[in-house]
Amino acid sequence: MKTDELREKYLEFFASKGHRRVASDVLVPTWDPSVLFTPAGMNQFKDHFLGKVKLEFTRAASCQKCLRTGDIENVGRTAYHHTFFEMLGNFSFGDYFKREAINWAWEFLTDKKWLGIDPARLSATVYKDDDEAAGIWARDIGLAADRIERCGEDENFWPASAPSQGPDGVCGPCSEIYFHPDNGKSVEIWNLVFTQFNRVGLPPNNLRPLPSKNIDTGMGLERTAATLQGVPTNYHIDILLPIVLAAADVCGVNYELESETGRRCRRITDHVRACTFAVHENVYPGANKEKYVVKRLLRRAVLDGRQMGMRGPFLYKLVPAVVVAMKKPYPELAEPARRVAGVIEKEEENFFGTIDAGLNRIERVFDELRRDNRTRVEGAVAAELYQTFGVPPELFESLAAEHNLAFDWEGYAHAMEEHGEASGKVQHTVMGAKGPIDSLKHALHCTEFLGYETTEADALVKGIVTGKPPHDHLVDCMDETNRSEPIRIVLDRTPFYGESGGQVGDVGALVADGVNFEIVDTQKDGALTIHYGHLRQGELHEGMKVRAVVDRRRRAGIRRAHSATHILHHALQKRLGSHAQQQGSKVDDDWLRFDFTNLSPVDGSQLAAVSADVSKHIAASAPIKWQTLPLAEARQQGAMMLFGEKYPDPVRMVSMGDFSKELCGGTHLTNTGEVGAFEIVSEEGVSAGTRRIVALTGEKATEHRRQIQAQLAEAAQRLGVHPLEVPAAVESLIEKRRDLKRALEAGVQPSPAGPQRSPARTGGEATPEALKSALQEAARRLSVAPLGVVERIEAMLAEAAALGERLAQREAAGPLSADSLLEQAREHGGVTVVLAEVAGAEPNLMRQLIDQIRQKKPLSAVLLATRQGDDKVTLVAGVSKQLQQRGISAGKWIGPVAKAVGGGGGGRPDLAQAGGKEPAKLPEALQIAETAMADMLGA
Repeated sequence: MKTDELREKYLEFFASKGHRRVASDVLVPTWDPSVLFTPAGMNQFKDHFLGKVKLEFTRAASCQKCLRTGDIENVGRTAYHHTFFEMLGNFSFGDYFKREAINWAWEFLTDKKWLGIDPARLSATVYKDDDEAAGIWARDIGLAADRIERCGEDENFWPASAPSQGPDGVCGPCSEIYFHPDNGKSVEIWNLVFTQFNRVGLPPNNLRPLPSKNIDTGMGLERTAATLQGVPTNYHIDILLPIVLAAADVCGVNYELESETGRRCRRITDHVRACTFAVHENVYPGANKEKYVVKRLLRRAVLDGRQMGMRGPFLYKLVPAVVVAMKKPYPELAEPARRVAGVIEKEEENFFGTIDAGLNRIERVFDELRRDNRTRVEGAVAAELYQTFGVPPELFESLAAEHNLAFDWEGYAHAMEEHGEASGKVQHTVMGAKGPIDSLKHALHCTEFLGYETTEADALVKGIVTGKPPHDHLVDCMDETNRSEPIRIVLDRTPFYGESGGQVGDVGALVADGVNFEIVDTQKDGALTIHYGHLRQGELHEGMKVRAVVDRRRRAGIRRAHSATHILHHALQKRLGSHAQQQGSKVDDDWLRFDFTNLSPVDGSQLAAVSADVSKHIAASAPIKWQTLPLAEARQQGAMMLFGEKYPDPVRMVSMGDFSKELCGGTHLTNTGEVGAFEIVSEEGVSAGTRRIVALTGEKATEHRRQIQAQLAEAAQRLGVHPLEVPAAVESLIEKRRDLKRALEAGVQPSPAGPQRSPARTGGEATPEALKSALQEAARRLSVAPLGVVERIEAMLAEAAALGERLAQREAAGPLSADSLLEQAREHGGVTVVLAEVAGAEPNLMRQLIDQIRQKKPLSAVLLATRQGDDKVTLVAGVSKQLQQRGISAGKWIGPVAKAVGGGGGGRPDLAQAGGKEPAKLPEALQIAETAMADMLGA
């Protein structure tokens, strides 16, 4: 389906549902000071939702042109990100609500008259507490439970996380519809927002129902078109691919999907389309607000062209391709196309005039940073590049990121403020005077760190800072009556380690006669160590001598975890290869998290080998030493540097035996044996090409091992097998449950059980590692965490028992087939009517039986019912095609029947399903069904 056809079909469909077709609002809504560009379809209807205008209509549908820059770094790199895009939306202002929104969405997506998407390829998410929406998806639409996912407020609430985090005001749950292609990840194609609450204050009970409930939905036009057209990215749909190919042609390159050149062509396509629309609305490149966004987009696109060999303006040549692609919905683009191209060409000329000098200056900056072993681009330098060469700071930041360099946004804002300029992401930043910590830095320069040698030391209080920035200030003294407010203490010397290099800060206390200051965290600010905490007793004043005491037990746990991290790093490189470089870490009390480069998951055997290597090095009690030496010498000795860390020169190198050398400022043990126990808890992916291991050391590792063994022993007891046989027994339980479900659904006996496994252990020593592997394998097969295995087994055993009981009920009821049901049929006006209670039958089986009866009897109506426990009834009804042609609907037939058993439901004219809560009323309900059908037939 072509994109223009999709756009028109959407608007036509909702017009048929009584919606007013509303034209797209402008891209730059000057009437709305809260946004620079229109971010969503609902923006033009804000006053309608808030009841501030007289409503000429209560239903609307639109295709809105939008522009967002929040995900600009992903544009061209991912399949679906854009800055400029079109948003299809339907809206209700106090008119219809969830049922209509969901049913119409499903109809538009699946009905062959509209999009005709296979329903089996669609699933839905709902807010975790939105039983109403979940019920509509289940009952009205007929989605199975495993295709309705409940998500938290961060995913399925608008605004995101509003119930707990705010802001106050109109909000509500939402329901997202996903498409599942044959290959590749699922794609969200529609979001239905149900604005039904007014948030007032903090939870609980802070969501108050609105007197008028609204609907606000959004379907990305490009994303849905890509789904329907079966192309790999949004940029390959019929309206965008010609622009992509035109960009490649203008730049003299071949377009390849996966290449860097391909990504650049897609980014150019996005940015030139966005700028064509913006310039068309007289938003020209400039220094502030929306003008700066246009300037930034154009210069990003110019840089992409320059990196493909372009040395002069070229973007303006793509404006005609944009106009042609978008001419059907936006014919107004054609007339000013020459002006738009001229504006873009001029901005290109300006940037091409300085870009070479600017890029050369940037490369010199990067060389200086590398030479000085610095990791952050100073804001003042970025300001100079912008003012002298016109390089946007965001562009500079992107280039810096390619070199693993951070960017000083605060410094940039300060430098620009001094020149009276503000733009981009810092245009509203106001830089104040220097804070109290800056004053202490100027006076003290640094805090002497004693923590490598000791955990206690005498020190002098050099600064007391109260309040939170920017309202913090230095005070001379502090007494315990002010213990509730946050306090930061700076000492002249300290044994407390300030958080850095992945190692958390120390906790402990500052004590003196009658004084106790509890330290809850320690951070570093430059060369100063900042002690955060609360005065619990006495009075603290500047110049006071105190005893700084680190929590030794916690520090020992941190040292164990940090030394274990180095050992783990070595083991990973040994087993996986030298590419397994550290990408980040966190070290806490006997707990560590380690991120490393690896394209694929670490399989069980590799992980076991890594764990064994770590344990081997721990058992060897290899000496751990550290020394301070020149950075160049440390590199010559083969020391590894931590990811993203800034190192001084000279540096501190930590060595473990003869197998590990790393530059590290953290606290460590004196030999590897002091790590004690080591247990890997999990291995998982955190991003493409990056894996994460979480592990425990010391007593926490020992306790975890005990929990693992206890969990496995309990699982074995529940299953009646040896601990090492738990994975096989779990698989048998899964198969048993699957067979029972299939038997119930198909109305047949379950497949005969295979040969019984001997309860005796089949081999293998029950070592701690073997027991751990057995539990992990069982957890993998059950799709739960290792410590959740027993709970899941208990649930599956209970489910299998319930399935077995229902199957026994089915068997006790005697043979069940279409023919046996037809023997009970009645005739009404020449129509075969089958009404029956089928004990123990699953809905799927009932549907199959109905289909079989309809094939045998072209003029037939069937309603089957089954009890599920003491409080649930399931009804399924179907009518033949010839009856449907006479206006008889299964959905209408089943309604009063469901009501008779205390329930409700409906469905399509050919097949409908409903439920109820009063099984005792089934005989009466079946009588109502017969009467209702007789009335419908006029018999």
